[in-house]
Amino acid sequence: MSETPETPENNQPGFRPPANDPWKGFRGVMAGTLVLEAIVVLLALPVVAVVNASGLTWFSGTYICVLAVLMIVGSGMQGRPWAMKFNLTLQVFTILGFFVDTALGVIGLLFGAVWLYIVYLRKDIARRIEQGLLPGQRD
Repeated sequence: MSETPETPENNQPGFRPPANDPWKGFRGVMAGTLVLEAIVVLLALPVVAVVNASGLTWFSGTYICVLAVLMIVGSGMQGRPWAMKFNLTLQVFTILGFFVDTALGVIGLLFGAVWLYIVYLRKDIARRIEQGLLPGQRD
């Protein structure tokens, strides 16, 4: 019995699946990025408390904490098929943090750029797998 599922790209002559799962490492990168972003978002709490004219309100504190918790929970769910959509949705809510405080919005823009690069890498890995260019697929 074949170890790879029968998909159209696997039926191509000369196709060889990668020896190691390239998506495993990629999922680790996404999970690590979410954890780092959660830490940075939580570090925005003292900034909002000091810099914001109204200080840390119940809304801003709750918004920041819920966002960070969702990032930490999401970091453990990177193997799910909807993980990338979830990650990008978190970025939208982080950028919308401009309405809570400018610092949170800036964090959202910086990590938004990181996530755009991760989306690019995801497409590049898929293209390389399809073309058989990964080191584990070469003779």
